[in-house]
Order: sequence, then structure tokens, then C-alpha cells
Amino acid sequence: MEHEGAGFLRDGVLMLGFALGFVLLFRRLGLGATLGYLLAGSVVGPHGLGLVGNAESMLGFAEIGIILLLFIVGLELDPARLWRMRTAIFGIGFAQVAACGLAVAAFILLATDFPFVAALALGLPLGLSSTAQVLPMLQSAGRLRTPFGERAFAILLFQDLSIIVLITIVAALSLNPADADAAPAWQLVLMSVLTVGALIAAGRFLLRPLFRLIGNLGEREMFVVAGLFTVIAAAALMEWLGLSTALGAFVAGVMLANTPYRHELEADIEPFRSILLGLFFLAVGMMLDLGAIAENPIFVVGMAAGLITIKAAIIFGIGRFAGMAWRPALALGLLLSQGGEFAFVLFAQAQQGLLIAPEVASLFGAIVTLSMATTPFLMMATARIRKPRRGSQQREAPEGGTAKAIVVGYGRFGQTVAQMLLGHGATITLVDRNVGQIDLAGDFGSKVYFGDGTRIDLLRQAGAGEADMILFCMDGDQIGNTILHGVRTAFPQTSIMVRTFDRRSMLRIKAAPVDFIVREVRESAIAMGRAALASMGVDANGVDEVERRFRSIDMERMARQHEADDLKAGSGLVHQAAASGAAPAEPG
Repeated sequence: MEHEGAGFLRDGVLMLGFALGFVLLFRRLGLGATLGYLLAGSVVGPHGLGLVGNAESMLGFAEIGIILLLFIVGLELDPARLWRMRTAIFGIGFAQVAACGLAVAAFILLATDFPFVAALALGLPLGLSSTAQVLPMLQSAGRLRTPFGERAFAILLFQDLSIIVLITIVAALSLNPADADAAPAWQLVLMSVLTVGALIAAGRFLLRPLFRLIGNLGEREMFVVAGLFTVIAAAALMEWLGLSTALGAFVAGVMLANTPYRHELEADIEPFRSILLGLFFLAVGMMLDLGAIAENPIFVVGMAAGLITIKAAIIFGIGRFAGMAWRPALALGLLLSQGGEFAFVLFAQAQQGLLIAPEVASLFGAIVTLSMATTPFLMMATARIRKPRRGSQQREAPEGGTAKAIVVGYGRFGQTVAQMLLGHGATITLVDRNVGQIDLAGDFGSKVYFGDGTRIDLLRQAGAGEADMILFCMDGDQIGNTILHGVRTAFPQTSIMVRTFDRRSMLRIKAAPVDFIVREVRESAIAMGRAALASMGVDANGVDEVERRFRSIDMERMARQHEADDLKAGSGLVHQAAASGAAPAEPG
């Protein structure tokens, strides 16, 4: 037992060490993390240096990364938005899967001496692209929510839906007598519809009350546990029924997309997604049979080049037919030109059905991996010609725009700030961690997300990287120097505005890199002081002059307190202000 544990730790150290080195190198070269993981896996795996084996079992475990990825993507798409995308999903998506799958199958049939059923069993899976590679590329480029990103996602989503159909087709082609008793296609389709319906009902009647309860308890760790449980349970249910696990996770995400807990779930799940997705590409790299490539280099490279060319050309044509300009259509074709991770699953099923030999499955697995490795290079090599011309009207913007402001804290203060911004027509995202306040805001038609708005990861999930400003409107002293410095470092382009309660609160964050800070006790006191002076018969000019003198003296006093870090510093100025008729009693 100890030996097995030591072997596991040794394998983990080797894989993570090689991954760290290669990913840092490829990131530095601008080639992206995916290629680094693939190369690290091929070097450390059984077909490379042979330092780590058992790639198949690791691949099965690391596929949880794809499941988490689809869950996070589902969180980005509420049901209404998904319904608006239905034409792209079932129109463009279907056209891509059918056209690419059949074209690649015809190419294999012409280029090899494989029988028709083998060419079909290989070609249809190769028509699918890599969700695990493309979606992170779109996210890192900030294009997932753009019209271009939505078209790419629509195709990928239909590919995930088509897994059920492709599994049925491969099973129908099977030459293995043991598969003769497999369930008919209509049963799989009916089972899929019923399962998705069950997940929708569970999301509405079980998950939302569960997360509301956890939010009331204020236990962040329980959010992590509940989020992971939701994803894994949905995927496990689909797997038990022989359906797409990624589809189950995606449906679970969509069911929670329109809840106040979306950003908190994204922030909690994202680290697990990143790590496991990296392990997935490591495992894919480990399965790359370098010996098969060395024995048939011309065949492997030629088939990979043919696959990329055929898919890029067909998707480019579909994009143009759908009304895309030629530059984004070309980008879409190149982005989706590789083979995908689900090809490995379908190759294994085709091998089990005696449609292809094990060495053929290994060879085409190498072709898929090689095609995935080319995508970053293709995108870099064509960046200049895909870039819109200066002044072009074809530039795309995110649908509905990106939120210009993030308001953290939706109490009475935050509500006033938000209403003024909305009155100007600005788009805003509201964040609060008081479940009762969120429910109350919902009753009045305001969408407030649950979460701790002082966390950098949650702010990033809420769109702080693209926002113009972050406004901290929380009660009390929930914000400090460390938090504000972290926010400034993470989002240097964003204006930071802070509400403080009184003078003591301001002194606590005196060195914070903020663009605006307001002391609410002072402002409300000044407002009442102005009303009192007016009631005493002081004319408007006199009231303005008293306020001007008070603000000047108060700011000087605050500067002295900041410099001395002492609340008593500048206390003599209070008497000076009083002598001029401008100071209230000890102000906040």
C-alpha cells in the first residue's frame, strides 16, 4: 500500500513538474498552455521517456475537467439566451457536424483501403472539434460572449449533443455479436430528453433552495462542496444512462445561470476546472503514440493536414453562408479545424465493435493529437490576415455590451448609486452576500448576484477585467488596504470608488490606491447643516461659503491625521472652524 502511494506521488511530481516547465515555456513564447500540456505529456508518458504510465485511467479521471468546463459555460448562458441561440445551435451546428463528418469519412475512404464502415466510424468522430481546447482559448481572448464566440460555442454545443447520435451510429455499425442487444436509437433519445427534464426540475426545486440555505449559513467551503456535487452528480447520472457527461454538466450550469449564486459558483469551481483540464491535456499527450508516428510519418502528417484543411474549408463556407464576413469566417474555420477529445471515446467504441483494429485507433488518436497541437500555430500564423481593417464596420462587440460598473454591496447606499448609474443608461452588475437583501431586491425586479465582492476571483468572474469601474458600497469596515491594493493590481485599468462610514474608516485605508472615496457621515451631516443654515435665514451664497470653509478645513485636518496616523492630529483646526462658524461638533 505504501509502495502504491509513493508511486502515485512520484507520478504526480513528475507530471506536474514537466507540465509546469513546458507551460511556462510555451506561455512565454505566446503559444498557449494547451500545447505545453500536450508536449509535456508526450515527453513524460509511456511513448516518450516512459517516466509515467497508465494514461488511459488518468484520461478518465481528467475528463472531469471537461465536465467542469461545460458547467462553467452553462453558468454563462441563461435559458433565455440559449433559446435565442437555437438557430445557430441547430442550424450551423448541425451543418458543421454532418458536413465535416461525412467529408472526412469520404477523405479516409479515398486515401486508404479501409472498408466503408471503418471509414465512417473514423470520419464521423473526426468531424467533432475540441471543446476542451477551443473554449479556454475563447475565454482567454475575451471573445466567448461576442457574436463570434457564440457561433463557435453553438457548434461545440451541438457537437456535444450529437455524441448520443454518433454513439448510436457506431453501435449500429458494430460487427461484434455482443452488441446486437444494444438499446435502439429511439430509447436513447427518449432517455436523453427525460434526463434533461429531470435535471431541469432538480435545478429549480432542489438546487436553488440548497444554495439559498448555504448562502444564509455563510459557509464558503460548503459552496465549493455543493458546486462540485452538482456537477459530478449531473455527469454521473448521464454516464449511468450511457449519455454525454458533458451535456449533463452543461444543463446543470444553465439551470443555475439565472440565479444570484452564479458568480460565486464560477469563482469556486474555476480552480478545479483549470487544474483538471490541464491534466486532461497531459493525459492526451501521454497517449500520443510517437512510435506509430515514427513508423508512418507521412500518413499521420498527411491525414492531420487533410483533416485540418477539410474542416477549415467547410466551416469557413458555413460561416459565410450564415452571413459572417470572410475574416471571422476564416477564424472560425481555423479555430475548429482540429479533432476533438470525444474522438478517443468513439474510437474505443469502434474498436470494441470490431470496426477498426487497435493499431488503427492508436494511429488516428495520434492524428487527433497532432491536429490539436497545430491550432495555436494556425491562429498565430493567420492573425494578421484575420485582423479587421482599420475603420472596418465588421468589428464585433459583445452582445448587449459588457457591464461598465460593478457595484459591490446593494444596501441603501448601493441602491442609490446603482439607480443613478441605471438612470444614465449604464450597464451594471450588482453583487451582495446578504441572501435576504438579494431576495428583497429580486422582489423589486433587481438582479443581484450572491458572493463576496472583495474576492479578486469573484470580481474577475463578474467581469471586472472589462468593467470601467468597481464601486465598493458595503456597510461598515469590510474593505481594507490589502483588498484594495489587490484589486488595483488585478484590474489596473478600472476606476475604484469606495464608501467609508466615518473618519476612522478613512484613516484605515489612507494608503489605498483608489480614485474616489466618500465619507457618508460627513456628507449627510453637511446636507443637514445646509438645511439648518437656510432655516436660520442664511442666504444661498452664505450657505455655500460656510460649506466651502468647512470642507477646506476638514480636508486639511484629514491630511494631518493621515500623515500622523493619529485621530487627534489637527484637533486645533476644529476650534478654528468653530470660530469661523463652519464646524459642527466632533465630525465623523
